[in-house]
Amino acid sequence: MVTEAILKLRILPRWVIIIIDAIIVACSTLLGYLLRFNFNWSSIVNYNIISGFILSLGAFFGSTLITKSHSGIVRYTGVHDGKRLLTMLLVMACIMFGANYIHLGWKGQVLIPFSVALISLLANFLLLFQYRLLIKNIFTYYKTTHQSRRSIYIYGAGELGILTQSILLASSDINYKIEAFFEDDPRKVGKVINGVKILKSDELFRTDLDGRTNELIIATSRLSLSRTNEIVDTCLERGIKVRSAPSIDQWVKGDFSIKEIKNVKIEDLLGRESISLNNDAVADEIQYRCVCVTGAAGSIGSELVRQLIRFAPNRLILIDQNESPLYELQREIEGTCSANVYVADITDSTRIKRIFNKELPSIVFHAAAYKHVPLMEHNVNEALKTNLLGTRNLANISNEVGVKKFVMVSTDKAVKPTSVMGCSKRLAEMYVQSFNNFLSTLGDEHTVFVTTRFGNVLGSNGSVIPFFKKQITNGGPVTVTHPEITRYFMTIPEACQLILEAGTMGRGGEVFIFDMGQSIKIVDLAKKMIQLSGLELGKDIDIIFTGLREGEKLYEELLAEGENTLPTHNKKIMIAKVAEYDYHVFENSLNELHSNIGNKSDSELITIMKQLLPEYLKIK
Repeated sequence: MVTEAILKLRILPRWVIIIIDAIIVACSTLLGYLLRFNFNWSSIVNYNIISGFILSLGAFFGSTLITKSHSGIVRYTGVHDGKRLLTMLLVMACIMFGANYIHLGWKGQVLIPFSVALISLLANFLLLFQYRLLIKNIFTYYKTTHQSRRSIYIYGAGELGILTQSILLASSDINYKIEAFFEDDPRKVGKVINGVKILKSDELFRTDLDGRTNELIIATSRLSLSRTNEIVDTCLERGIKVRSAPSIDQWVKGDFSIKEIKNVKIEDLLGRESISLNNDAVADEIQYRCVCVTGAAGSIGSELVRQLIRFAPNRLILIDQNESPLYELQREIEGTCSANVYVADITDSTRIKRIFNKELPSIVFHAAAYKHVPLMEHNVNEALKTNLLGTRNLANISNEVGVKKFVMVSTDKAVKPTSVMGCSKRLAEMYVQSFNNFLSTLGDEHTVFVTTRFGNVLGSNGSVIPFFKKQITNGGPVTVTHPEITRYFMTIPEACQLILEAGTMGRGGEVFIFDMGQSIKIVDLAKKMIQLSGLELGKDIDIIFTGLREGEKLYEELLAEGENTLPTHNKKIMIAKVAEYDYHVFENSLNELHSNIGNKSDSELITIMKQLLPEYLKIK
C-alpha cells in the first residue's frame, strides 16, 4: 500500500517543501551553535540563541521568496536545482551578514556569531540538496521495482545524449534503464555518465546484445547517412526499435518532452549527404527579378517557391489550376515575399498571355504537369494537352514577352519511355530544346531554354512512400507491383536546390540530369518501412505483389542509348548529350497533333506519339 501511494503521489505542495526546508535550516543553525560551543550545552543555553534562529529563518524565508528555490519538482532534482539552492543560500548569507553588521554597529553585538552563520550555511546546502536527491532516489527505486522496465541504448555521449538520458530517466510513465552509451569519439570511450558506461560505437556491431534491450536512440547530429543506415540495419536485424532525438535547438524550442523522441523515418535513410550549392550564383540570377512558377501548388512547385523566397526575388508569379493547395501556399508565404497568384490552365494561351504581358516575368520555372503514370495511360488526350502542348504554349509566350530564362522540370520517365506520361514529357523536352536551337540561329536576343531531368522525389504527391505509410497505418497489406522493381529517390528540397542551380548555369539547350545515387528495390523499401513502424513482416503485416501497372518499368534510367554526359562544376549535376531534332519538322508535327487531339481516340493518339518518338514502347 505504501509503495502504491508513493508511485501514485504526484507533486508535493510548495508549502510542504518550504516547511521541510525551514526545519532543515533550523537544524543546521542548531548544528552551527553545537560546533561553535564544542557541544557544551550549558554554554549554548546561557548564550542568546533565539535571535540567531529568528535571523536564520527570516533570512531563509526572504531568500526563498526572492529565488523561488522551492519551485523545483523534488523527484526530478538535478544540477539546476543545486544551482538554485546555492543562489538562495548566497542571498541568505547576504541578508544574515548584512543584518549582523547593522546590529553590531547599532547595539555593539551580533545577532548570530559569524562562525555559526557560516557553518549553518554550509550545512544547509548539503542537507537541502541531499534530502532532495534522497527523495528522488527513493522514488526511482520504487518505480524501478514496481514498474515494467524498458532497456535503452543511446548512440551519442555528447550534450544531446546526456539530455536524452535525463529526459528518459525523468519519465513518470515508463521506467527506462539506460544500458550503455555508444560513442565514436575515442576520448569518451570507457568513461561513465551518471553511472552508465560509454562503449566504443563498433561494439554495437560486434557484440551480441543481451536480448533485454528494447530500443536504441540515436542522439547525435554528427552521423553520416551511411553510418545511420548501418546502425539502423543492425538494430532492425536484431529486433531492436530505433528512434532519434531532435537536435538540441529543436528540443529547447519544445517542452523537453519524451514525445519529441521520434521513430526514425524512411526519409532519413534514403536522403543523401548535404549538397554544396553555388548560392551566390543563384542569388545573382534570382534577386530583384520577377520569377514565375507553374504548377506552384504541387510538391516540386511549392518547394521551389519556398526556396526562391530565400533569394529575395522582386516578385513571384504563382500559376496552378489546383485551387485549394494554391490558396494554402498563398497563405503560407504571405508576408514573406511579394507574390501574385493565378488560378490558370497552362494550355489556355489567351489566359497565360494576358498574365505574362501583365507581369513580365524574367525567369519561368515550369513544373506544371500530369505525372501519374497509370492514370495518364487512360487519359492520353489530357497528358498530351498539358505536358506537351501546355509546355509549347508556355515556351512560345515566354519568348514573345521577353522572358530571359525558361527552366523545364522533366522526369527520368522521359528516357526510353514506356508510358504516355513519359512519352509526353520527352516530346516536351524535344520541343523546348529544338525551339532554343532554332532561336539561336536567328541571332537575336531570345529566351534561354533549359531542361532538368531527375527521378522520384520522396514524399511528393502520389509517391510510393506516403502510399506505403497509409497502408501500414491501416494494418496492411503493403502492395508492391513487382519483387524486382527499383527506383531512384531524391528529397524534394534537394531536387529543388539542383533545379535552381542547373537553371542558373544553363546557357540554352541543355538537358541537365541529376546524380540520383543508388537505385533502391521497392520491396526492400517496404520491408524497412514495416520494421521501422515496429511491426513484423509476415506476422503483423504482409507484402503482396500486384503486377506491373500499365506503362510502368521495372527500373528507371536517366540516359537513353547513345546518350552520354558532360560534367559541370557541381558533381551532382551533369549535362546529357541527347539527340537533337529539327524545329520546323517537329513544329509541323505538333501543329497537326494539336488540330487532331480532340478528335482522335487514345489508340490513334498513341500511334501519332510513336511516329513522333519511335523509341516510345508502350507496355500493356
